[in-house]
Amino acid sequence: MSSTRKPATPARLSLSVQYAVREASLPTRAEVRRWVRATRPGAAEVTVRFVDAEEGRALNAQYRGKDYATNVLTFAYARAPVLAGDLALCVPVVLEEAAAQGKAVPAHFAHLIVHGMLHLQGYDHENGADARIMEDKEREILARLGHADPY
Repeated sequence: MSSTRKPATPARLSLSVQYAVREASLPTRAEVRRWVRATRPGAAEVTVRFVDAEEGRALNAQYRGKDYATNVLTFAYARAPVLAGDLALCVPVVLEEAAAQGKAVPAHFAHLIVHGMLHLQGYDHENGADARIMEDKEREILARLGHADPY
């Protein structure tokens, strides 16, 4: 007897990608969607915003009390029943890091989006044990996406 089960459909993802900066090396919406989905967030409402240094610095100062732009900021609003949150990626910082670390720009964007999405899902790196768990998860996801170990 043959099975007539339909393949499972992925959980609903509502994704908004905002480009607040012009840069030729920014990932496409399709790439961002692929990277977000790779983290298997379940039902989710996520905004990924690419910002300039000024906005990145202002967000980091306002929400983390740190007066500098950082690579990615994660703003988690809910984990259940629907994962909800925002990621803000500071494009100049990401590009500088990729160059300094000898990484391909798309791979670095992929890593930081995966990293931010894992934060939305409750992963953290506040201590050594948690950092190892999160980094292992990042390595696993990035390998599935065809990217090298970011660490």
